[in-house]
Amino acid sequence: MATTYCDFVSNDGKDTVHRHYHDTEYGFPIADDNLLFARLVLEINQAGLSWETILKKKENFFSAFDDFNIEKVSRYSAKKKEKLMQDAGIIRNRLKIEAAVHNAKCIKAIQQSEGSFRNWLDKHHPKTKDEWVKLFKTTFRFTGGEIVNEFLMSTGYLPGAHTKKCPVYQKVLKQKPKWAGRK
Repeated sequence: MATTYCDFVSNDGKDTVHRHYHDTEYGFPIADDNLLFARLVLEINQAGLSWETILKKKENFFSAFDDFNIEKVSRYSAKKKEKLMQDAGIIRNRLKIEAAVHNAKCIKAIQQSEGSFRNWLDKHHPKTKDEWVKLFKTTFRFTGGEIVNEFLMSTGYLPGAHTKKCPVYQKVLKQKPKWAGRK
């Protein structure tokens, strides 16, 4: 029998960073563009690593990336990017750092044309996972299938963050915008 994320948290006794993330963030909609950007960057940084590693470094990421202020990150200089490469509190991967800066610039352009990153996501909802992946690959850097899938599941745009038997499932449903029920 396949293990779901909810089973993983409950069966493995992950009552630390996983439990907190599962119970308070995973699958819940995010309205703030900077927090959406943060989630995208964290998902990108998870590639090739465990999510637990990212969760343990989450505060460091927020500090290193100026609380994921899209405007600030979009203007990072080569000197700032090099400083990030020396920061042991985050994932020191040049491609992932460059992707964060590039994607901040893309989100700024989206904000100018659509009003917000959230509006852009809402405008494209609903899509299949494959349609989302295609859209993200043509819009952003370092956004493969699993990164896009986890970003969208973790922010409520794709189903699957929680099983229907999970006590958090109903909490997530209550917070979803009206579009969430559309197919």
